[in-house]
Amino acid sequence: MQLKAIRGFILVVVLLFTGVSVYGAPYAALVMDARTGEVLHSRNADTRLHPASLTKMMTLYLAFKAVESGHLSLDEKVKVSRNAASEPPSKLGLRTGMRVKVRHLIRAAAVKSANDAATALGEAIAGSEVKFTTLMTAQAKALGMKRTTFKNAHGLTAKGHLSTARDMSILGRHLMYDFPDYYNLFSRRNTDAGLRTVPNTNRRLLANYKGADGIKTGYTNAAGFNLVSSAQRGNKRIIATVFGGRTWKSRNARVAELLDMGFNRTPKKYTSTAIPARPTRGNQLESVALILPGNVSIKSPRIISSSPRPKIRPNFDKKIIEMASAVREDLEAEILASAQANIIRNSAENVSILEPISSIIESQNTIVNAVSKAHAQRGYIEPVPYLTRVVSRQFSEEDIDWSVQLGAYKNRYSAEKMLLRTALTDLDSLEGALRKITPATINGRHLYRARFIGVSEESAMKACARLRARNQPCTIIGPGA
Repeated sequence: MQLKAIRGFILVVVLLFTGVSVYGAPYAALVMDARTGEVLHSRNADTRLHPASLTKMMTLYLAFKAVESGHLSLDEKVKVSRNAASEPPSKLGLRTGMRVKVRHLIRAAAVKSANDAATALGEAIAGSEVKFTTLMTAQAKALGMKRTTFKNAHGLTAKGHLSTARDMSILGRHLMYDFPDYYNLFSRRNTDAGLRTVPNTNRRLLANYKGADGIKTGYTNAAGFNLVSSAQRGNKRIIATVFGGRTWKSRNARVAELLDMGFNRTPKKYTSTAIPARPTRGNQLESVALILPGNVSIKSPRIISSSPRPKIRPNFDKKIIEMASAVREDLEAEILASAQANIIRNSAENVSILEPISSIIESQNTIVNAVSKAHAQRGYIEPVPYLTRVVSRQFSEEDIDWSVQLGAYKNRYSAEKMLLRTALTDLDSLEGALRKITPATINGRHLYRARFIGVSEESAMKACARLRARNQPCTIIGPGA
């Protein structure tokens, strides 16, 4: 009896020192300075374990890549297969044959961690989940995730479906830097997923840890409670990954400790010599052929080579972006000053302001041309990706009787300011529209409605979708309303 007790004590000690929980899944952790990729702490970081729903980070990475490369559209509707609809919880509740927008599948997979949405995304990108998992594993290797193999798009336990704390930290960092336009998804406490509004599985850490803004939770019996988290304080950004938490509370507490450790160990500033050199592009993985719905064979989104410090955007140049921002701010100030003078001049007559946005389009093209020229001088060929080139197109009169209302404001200047700023940031869908301000009395208050008039139904819907995505109110007004 005494010998059995001694053996049991030895076993517990061995498990503790190897990082394996006596009560559940094996434990692993890694803390990384997101700015440089430097590892600040690790424990069992290269042990292959069950990633659970951390898997969806790769599903989302490839979905973002497919959208940016034009292989999928956010508003494209995907037909849900029986395979996707039959996935076990957590799920959105998709039914076989249902058609769901790509944007809603992405939100459900990122925020709700919905298994059915993740599978539907994978099938939309590659034609089948099996083909998609081949692409997932290939992309993982290209990103430097050396010990990861995927067998499904959602992360439920499957033979050979394994990853490591180090690999998932690398993937989280790539999500952050390769697709900054989409990264905000992971910090939303809840989101509209089409069928319903869904809460974030990581909402407790987001609410309780200062600076936390993502990234992904995961849980299965085999994996325990997993989490890849990121937080920013000042100019410091830390990624902390935990595998094998006993409960979500203990996991969150441990992640908070690791994030604190990271903030304490990393310097406020770092020099360029502290940043690992970027590799050459000579060893890029070849594109993987994909089959999209409709049996259309295409090339996959470009798989980038492993990078210790991912590029923030294609052809990113900080000085050019700073220059573009300065030019844009000067332009806005100039236009708003002119608008204010015009409003004062017309206010005595109490008339509506009705102006085309052609002058703004011309000014926007001036910005694009100036910044593109600077871009070319630095050895780049492609146009600046973060400014929109305006392409003229014709509408028939019967197609442009729709309007977009931004809201009602307490004075003309506020209404005009909102119209101008919206025009500057959303010229593509509002091209050819007229800005109109109309006095109105609402609940006894004298207000001014701000509208873009003379657009097509399609343009009105597109503009409102973009504005609502930025949490800006927007109302579509039909002909004769």
